[in-house]
Amino acid sequence: MSAGQKLRIAREKLGLTIRDVETASSRLAQKYASEDYNIPLSRLSDIETKGILPSIFRLYALAVIYRVSYEELLSWYGVDLTQTAKDLGVLEPPRSHLLRGSFGAAEVQLPIKMDPAFDFRRTTNVGRMIEKWGAIPCSFLQHLSASCYTYGYIGTEDFTMYPLLLPGSFVQIDESRTKIAEGMWRSEYERPMYFVETREGYTCCWCALRQSQLVLQPHPLSPVQPRILKDQQEAEVLGQVVGIAMRLEECSTVSTAKLGKPQRELN
Repeated sequence: MSAGQKLRIAREKLGLTIRDVETASSRLAQKYASEDYNIPLSRLSDIETKGILPSIFRLYALAVIYRVSYEELLSWYGVDLTQTAKDLGVLEPPRSHLLRGSFGAAEVQLPIKMDPAFDFRRTTNVGRMIEKWGAIPCSFLQHLSASCYTYGYIGTEDFTMYPLLLPGSFVQIDESRTKIAEGMWRSEYERPMYFVETREGYTCCWCALRQSQLVLQPHPLSPVQPRILKDQQEAEVLGQVVGIAMRLEECSTVSTAKLGKPQRELN
């Protein structure tokens, strides 16, 4: 299938006429004060049926109007940006230089469909809630494919580690680190956090071993009570949290009623 045919199919899937595309492109031309973005009726027809190559400006306009990435449109015309890093070998400049741009963008597997039972209010093992994975070109996320990691989501109603870990955060879990580390921590940032599965669900917290018991310790400022469970029988440590992604803004779900009074750490 030619690039022009793919463009026509993309347009028809959105229910757009050639006139609609012309009108939308003219708006982009007005916004950027450049007629280079404008795609007249006759030109779009030639692009779709006669194999006319659109300019970089018109290609951008088509990407915006058809809700398709610029990179994907380039691939329709035979330009594969994922090959950039490999193609650098065609020339070796004699002088040292900075590599500018996104080189070596590769496809990584990311979740594109979640289990309908996924509840944003509850802390969850994301790996078990993913129904479908998809290939996403994103070079800086390549480390996500490492097999020793899984990923968790902190429920919007889970204040176990608040305010150190905000509800609604995503955490990266190293499944190879399931042994509880003991020691004297100079700050709360040094103390390891663990992702734990209990009979009631998942939680992310500090942990301590007391003989055959596992102590789930929340943050001292959290309203959540510490819990003592039988290790291996009532709880399973899935791994240590090694990465956190959270929005650095006021958590809208936090209220005085929910937070209540902070709890003391178990001695």
